[in-house]
Amino acid sequence: MALLEARGLSKRFGGLDAVSELDFDVNEGEILGIIGPNGAGKSTIFNMICGTFKPTSGTLVFRDKDITGYSSHRVARSGIARVFQGNVLFPSSTVLDNVVMGAHLHTRLSWFSFLFGGPSARRRDKALRTRAMEILELVGLSEDADTLASDLPHGNQRHLCLAVALAVEPKLLLLDEPVTGMNTEEVSEMLDLVRMLREKTGLTLVVIEHNMKAVMGLCDRIVVVSHGRKIAEGTSQMIANDPAVIEAYLGVDDDAA
Repeated sequence: MALLEARGLSKRFGGLDAVSELDFDVNEGEILGIIGPNGAGKSTIFNMICGTFKPTSGTLVFRDKDITGYSSHRVARSGIARVFQGNVLFPSSTVLDNVVMGAHLHTRLSWFSFLFGGPSARRRDKALRTRAMEILELVGLSEDADTLASDLPHGNQRHLCLAVALAVEPKLLLLDEPVTGMNTEEVSEMLDLVRMLREKTGLTLVVIEHNMKAVMGLCDRIVVVSHGRKIAEGTSQMIANDPAVIEAYLGVDDDAA
């Protein structure tokens, strides 16, 4: 069953069609990859799903509800979270506090009440911290709870970004180049973590990634875009052997034409 449906999704910037008439589904419980050459429109797709960009045309339906044009905050409230390519953290706060601040999105307390409130705020804070520690345990960072985010190595900072996103309790998680800047060992650890999260939580994920080996080994299905249009969709094996995909990435040998 489709958790997210995109139909005719388009985004125009002036005279440029960054994304054009894009159709795809994200099925509940799957890991879907979106790949394509640089400038293919992948980040624009994520920005439209997350509410950063309003589509020029087309629709986005999430959990049978039309979310087209929702604000970023409203999209997050609906159950969609995003892990950005860069490490978007509070570097001077502890690992635990970073996750607690992510979890705060789901509290009904104002920031003033959260920071300076009475017993109800303190109870809520305790519950959030308990939940944050559970998430840190899940991503392998519980022993670093009191460490400043800035003091974590790059790979662990990526894990922390994932933990912060999980604190929002999403149904759909968008991973924007989750293994960028990682060495081989860190890449393997991140991919294992993503697989484990899907297995243990039933989370649905959409992944943008330039590391083709990582995408091919991680995703159940892959959507390929080029110049803002979908040119292929299928399993890793299907995509790897698709002539349109090979042409988009490698170009055409004129001498062979």
